[in-house]
Amino acid sequence: MRTRNSGTVENEAVVPTDVADLRRSVAAGAIGVFVHWFDWAAYAYLAGTVATVFFPAEDSTTGLLAVFGVFAVSFGIRPVGALVFGPLGDRIGRKRTLSLVIFLMSGATLCIGLLPGYASIGIAAPLLLVGLRLIQGFAAGGEFGSAASFLAESAPGKRRGFGVSWLEVGSLLGFLAGSFVFLLLSTGLDAGQLTSWGWRIPFLVSAPLGVIGYVIRNKIEDTPEYRTLEANGSVPRSPARELLRHHKRELLQAAGLMAAMHVPFYAVLTYLVTYETDHLGHPADSAALLATAISLLGLVLVPLFGLLSDRVGRKPVFVGATAALLVLATPAFSLMRTGLAGTWIAGLALGVILAAILGTYAVWSAEIFPTRTRQSGLSVAYNITAALFAGTVPYLMTVLISATGSTLVPGPYLMVFAAGGLVAAMSLRETAGSALLHPGDVAEAAPVESREPAAQ
Repeated sequence: MRTRNSGTVENEAVVPTDVADLRRSVAAGAIGVFVHWFDWAAYAYLAGTVATVFFPAEDSTTGLLAVFGVFAVSFGIRPVGALVFGPLGDRIGRKRTLSLVIFLMSGATLCIGLLPGYASIGIAAPLLLVGLRLIQGFAAGGEFGSAASFLAESAPGKRRGFGVSWLEVGSLLGFLAGSFVFLLLSTGLDAGQLTSWGWRIPFLVSAPLGVIGYVIRNKIEDTPEYRTLEANGSVPRSPARELLRHHKRELLQAAGLMAAMHVPFYAVLTYLVTYETDHLGHPADSAALLATAISLLGLVLVPLFGLLSDRVGRKPVFVGATAALLVLATPAFSLMRTGLAGTWIAGLALGVILAAILGTYAVWSAEIFPTRTRQSGLSVAYNITAALFAGTVPYLMTVLISATGSTLVPGPYLMVFAAGGLVAAMSLRETAGSALLHPGDVAEAAPVESREPAAQ
């Protein structure tokens, strides 16, 4: 880090050059999202069993809606977590919030795996389930902003898209592991075994993974950009206030990108399993196998699309993907109704589009915010859109298909968010290769309230 004669740190971060350090940074950023999405996938894939254990009802649809309702409620608390952990990370650093959120998530997941069902403790069972899901949602509100900020600020500028894409590789690995465990459970256990004890396995397994993640995150250094703010005395006192006063436009733009990611992500990787079994009549193991195939495809393509965005820019990749989704969403769900082969072709096509979105949205969103408010901006934009649009996907799809009688409903629903993502993308400038320290980040000590907006 260079200094002027006055001792003030220049607007330049020291980028780590040690390959082992960069690998540790990627591992620290990705392991938390792996644990988080493994738990979310397990809950979604085991929705029918969880409904039986915790929400006894006269018909399966009522129980399923109850489970998806808890799924949505846990997303509703995420903006609260974002408002706590986002500004906290901008004030005390990315490392500390990364460690804290994985500790909370893993503890709540372990408790769910040990929770008695309705048959044992009655109404206390669903109430405790809701409480633990709220804790998970609160902690998850700090996961993305912490991890995305950390990875963006740890990766070399010329390969930042590739580096940040590993955040979504962690997400897909979590979904892949969740779908694989569901496949093993659904094929290896009968319905009685799955209901009595089998459903607990994924929740118990994620606890030691969380411990490993906590240890890794607790040993890493904070990012070069954040250390630059600390050395220059430019760590913000009120990052949330600064964000809302000076960066509302960037907040809305990031929200547009993220909404265009959330809905296809949950529609393709979570809801599609239920859609296939309930509305297309496909076997549960076949639905889980397709989800596994889509996740594997994403593991290969997401880093490649991140790398492509480093070479040609974020805008061409993201715009191309959302335009393809706008055109192909409804035809894809129409194709699924032709049979199993059509479902696989359509599902894999949607998986390719999703991979392109996943490879670019996080790094583009990180680059548009200044370092002083980056974690706040990412956390708020991500979790508000998640609460409004992501967690509600399974519930709304179930309700809308039931109300309309049409299994094509998911197609037009995806088109709406693809159009919103296109609008947001067209309003943004290209940021590939840009500096993460913006001109206002290390402005010399003036009160936060009197600062001018950071130049974009």
